[in-house]
Amino acid sequence: MRISLRNLSRGPLRAAMAAGVVASVAALALPGAAASATAELSSSAAPGTQVTGTLANGTTWVAEFPAAWNGTLLLYSHGFGPLVAQDAPDPATQAALLAAGYALAGSSYDPSGSQWALDTAVSDQFQTLRAVESTVLPHQPKQVIAVGTSMGGLVSALEAQQGRGKISGALSTCGIVAGGVNLNDFQLDGQYAIAQLLLPGQNVQLVGFADAGAALGTAATLTAAATQAQSTPAGRARLALAMAFLNVPAWDATAAPPAPVSAGDPAAQEAAQYSNEFGGAFSIMDFIELGRPAIDQADGGSASWDIGVDFARALQRSPYRGEVAALYKAAGLSLSGDLRNLTQHTSTKADPAALRSLVTTSVPTGRLEVPELTLHTLGDNLVPVQMENYYGRLVARAGSSSLLRQAQVASFGHCNFSSAELVAGVQAVLHRVTTGHWDNVATAKSLESAATALNLGPARFTSQRPGELTGAVPTPFH
Repeated sequence: MRISLRNLSRGPLRAAMAAGVVASVAALALPGAAASATAELSSSAAPGTQVTGTLANGTTWVAEFPAAWNGTLLLYSHGFGPLVAQDAPDPATQAALLAAGYALAGSSYDPSGSQWALDTAVSDQFQTLRAVESTVLPHQPKQVIAVGTSMGGLVSALEAQQGRGKISGALSTCGIVAGGVNLNDFQLDGQYAIAQLLLPGQNVQLVGFADAGAALGTAATLTAAATQAQSTPAGRARLALAMAFLNVPAWDATAAPPAPVSAGDPAAQEAAQYSNEFGGAFSIMDFIELGRPAIDQADGGSASWDIGVDFARALQRSPYRGEVAALYKAAGLSLSGDLRNLTQHTSTKADPAALRSLVTTSVPTGRLEVPELTLHTLGDNLVPVQMENYYGRLVARAGSSSLLRQAQVASFGHCNFSSAELVAGVQAVLHRVTTGHWDNVATAKSLESAATALNLGPARFTSQRPGELTGAVPTPFH
């Protein structure tokens, strides 16, 4: 293990951190997948010093602890993007956590593979924990809490499934907790709906991209089709159907502050969804397509499929069913006809080996070994909040509901949490770990009160619950 120390600094030190919360899926590996590294330091680092190291497989890690350490270490898992070691989601939250007395650590994951670090992330994180405990901290932590963002939110959820004896609890934020199979498939359903309904007869490549350029080419084709469709009632109705399968939130991001659009205004809902999915110089569709080559690289092929999907059944419980039906009626179109069209013309098959890899590495079982709190923004336009609904039921089926609590934040955007909301989440998990009881600390009211008292930004916790994840795989794979 290579280790270096330098004075803790802000600004440029964390400049790459924002890139970790783009498109998302997460990684899982069995502990010990990479060879253990041998520590070269015989004593801990000085408080206020940043320490970096390298594991045997090339994974880099970073850690730091404050002078007034409270005995808790936060093991941070970053999101999809550059494989750069990070120990907090952003500089402001990092500073707040250090000021509150928490030690921080996190890794880059194995740099030799895909940015969707499916095979090694959990193993890399647990090995980082061992390295930090033996080389950085003045004594063993009283408790270790796994914290993750986006793809890293799934990493922390997977850590909670195999964390006994390693971590004490987990905080998963804006995580892909419904798993990589669901992410792949509902995104493919929505993209296929755009291609089939808005570009009939055209051979649009949706999977198996050779590189990022090909993926962005498809994103541009789908975005152009959506832009043209937005100009007619029929086009908007069909686009609303596709965006229902994509689980795009109907939030008005131009409002101050952004707010959900009333379900009683289908036209406004669709307009907001269109802006949220396709607006901007670099749209969410671009992020979605760019993630596919990385996922394929990690799994050795495409793990997505649409053959066998019943699109009418998939839409039946969608939170956007009423919006879609109203727009189809206003446009004079047959919703049932378009749903039959989609069901009858599917053609994409998953590569069996790739699907096995995806299931093994990035689909949670819900069988928790330590307490876990999940936080999600209601207006997440990249990783839909409906994933939390799916995950909650998955954990219940596994018999682990007593260990799980879930909370929502009324804000728009992917991982758009304030430092106050994130620190309040950490405090709630710490309470459960130290007392053995959740009590009421993970309720919206309690989290709101705790976040407000921190004076670190807005507190927007809400008791509103997410609806069904449209297009979700009906049963777990494990």
